[in-house]
Amino acid sequence: MKASSEITTTPTRRSRGWRIGSAIIVLLALATLLSLGTWQVGRLQWKEGLLADIAARRAASPVALSEIEMLMRSGSDIEYRRVSVTGTFDHRKERHFFATFQGRTGFYVYTPMTLTDGRILFVNRGFVPYEMKEPATRPAGEVTGEQTVTGYARSRLPAKPSVIVPDNDTAKNIFYWKDLDAMVATAGLDPSKAVPFFVDADASVANPGGWPKGGVTQFDLPNSHLQYAVTWYGLAAALVAVVIGMWFRRKHA
Repeated sequence: MKASSEITTTPTRRSRGWRIGSAIIVLLALATLLSLGTWQVGRLQWKEGLLADIAARRAASPVALSEIEMLMRSGSDIEYRRVSVTGTFDHRKERHFFATFQGRTGFYVYTPMTLTDGRILFVNRGFVPYEMKEPATRPAGEVTGEQTVTGYARSRLPAKPSVIVPDNDTAKNIFYWKDLDAMVATAGLDPSKAVPFFVDADASVANPGGWPKGGVTQFDLPNSHLQYAVTWYGLAAALVAVVIGMWFRRKHA
C-alpha cells in the first residue's frame, strides 16, 4: 500500500509543479507584453508633443543667430528653430553631404558663411544632383557679396549615428554624416571661430540658376508608436484568450 501511495502522489506533485511553472511563465509574458504596450503609449505621447513643437517652431518668425546661441548655452533644444543669418559665403570650401531629394541622388551643399563678427557658420544651402557636385557645373548659384539667409537651426551630431552609416570620405569631400569638426578641419577653417551648429536654408532662398535648391529640411518624423502599442496589447489579449481557452478545455475534459 505504501508503494502504491508513492506512485500516485509523485505524478500529482509533478503535475502541480508544471502548472505552477506554466502560470509563472504566462504571467511574466503577460507583464512583458503589457509593459511594452504601455511604453509605446508613452512614446506616442512624447512623439506627438515633439511634432506639435516642431510645427510651432516652423510657424514662428525667424530670430537672430544670437537668440539661438543663447538658447543653446542655456541647454534648450535648438532643433528646427527659425533663424536669419547674414554673411558672405566662401564657395571654395563647401562640403558635400551625400543625400537623396525628391527621388534624385546627389548632395546637400554645406557652405561656410563668414558672419559680420568674423565667425564661421556652415549653411546647408540645399540640394544639387550627383552630376553637379563640382561648383564649376553651377557657377550661377555661387552668389557673391553679403547674403541674408533664413532657415532652421540644426544641431551638430556628437558621433556617427549608427554603425551602418559609412565613414565620411573626406579625401573626396563626401560626408555621410554631419561631422562638424571634420567639415571645419577639411575646409581649413579655424575651429575657434566655428559656430557649433548648422543652419538649413529654407525654400524661400532661391539661388540663381536654381542650384543649390533650398528647402531640403526633413520634418516628417516617423510615428508608428500607436501601431506598436496596439500590437503589444493585442498579443497580451491573445495570450489571455489562449490561456482561458485551455482552462475551459481542461475543465470539461
